[in-house]
Amino acid sequence: MTFDARLETRDERRFDEANVKIGKVIFVLVVLGAAGGGGWWWWQNRQKQRDQPTYEPTTVERGTVTVNIQATASITPENRVEIKPPVGGRMEEVLIEEGVDVKKGQILAWMSTTDRAALIDAARARGPEEYKRWQEIYKATPILAPLDGSIILRKVEPGQTVSSSESVLVLSDHLVAEAQVDETDLAQIHLDQAVTVILDAYPERKLKGKVTHISYESKTVLNVTTYTIEITLAEVPVFVRSGMTAAASFFVAEHTNVLHVACDAVRGEGERSVVLVPAAEEGLPPETREVKTGLEDGKRIEITSGVSEKETVLILRAPAGTTGQTNPFMPKLPPRKRHG
Repeated sequence: MTFDARLETRDERRFDEANVKIGKVIFVLVVLGAAGGGGWWWWQNRQKQRDQPTYEPTTVERGTVTVNIQATASITPENRVEIKPPVGGRMEEVLIEEGVDVKKGQILAWMSTTDRAALIDAARARGPEEYKRWQEIYKATPILAPLDGSIILRKVEPGQTVSSSESVLVLSDHLVAEAQVDETDLAQIHLDQAVTVILDAYPERKLKGKVTHISYESKTVLNVTTYTIEITLAEVPVFVRSGMTAAASFFVAEHTNVLHVACDAVRGEGERSVVLVPAAEEGLPPETREVKTGLEDGKRIEITSGVSEKETVLILRAPAGTTGQTNPFMPKLPPRKRHG
């Protein structure tokens, strides 16, 4: 074979190899294009399905709708009195313990002034007769209960030195619940209103009470304005302690034997309320029907007209596509710089 023939054969081989490479590239591009087109079609189809509204059926029922106002509360003495000694000196004897009920004027403890304590100690060193004689001559000073109540704190023991500026006992006339009610709910609170108090420590016990005082001064914490509501309990069980946290439920209104439905099923359209009901023919969109509403407890709402008992209404759920998801095939933009 001549040199020219060999050269021509080599060129033909290179040309064939180039064609094969080009064919492979075209094939890969076609596959990628088909995959991308299929992915785009899948995404669009999925988005159409997600954008379709969904309806959750619920039933109109008959029962009771109760409206309550919930608030945090704590157990506290209505009148908390710190008992301080009349003079400084030494505590000789403490006659009561925490939790004991006392009467006004009852002797709670005996104490000696600084001078008496020094004299009595000297007499004790001289013998029992001398000690007894000075005990009768120089009487100890009593500490008396200023009012009827219970001792909720004992801060002193016999032999302890105290000053006239420090409290040795704390007395409470009776325990009440104090609730913090948001100013937006204050208009629905009134004196003698029924309240249920549930202690965090005893959630199974419900304590009944009533509103006995509404504060005139507000408290603002973290931009939330509240008013203190005092609740007098009908009965204070022995396990109730000052400082316990609780939840207070203020009774506002109650309608019995009324039609009600889930609050999510009722929508507002201007000045009217409407619900969605299944269409008369299958395949058609739901129909809108106007209703009249009454009490609402946050979960159920009273329906006074427009639907009947056991009738099915529909709750419109937002399309899943409204959650802010984006097309995964679209390129993402770089984050914008924040300028201080």
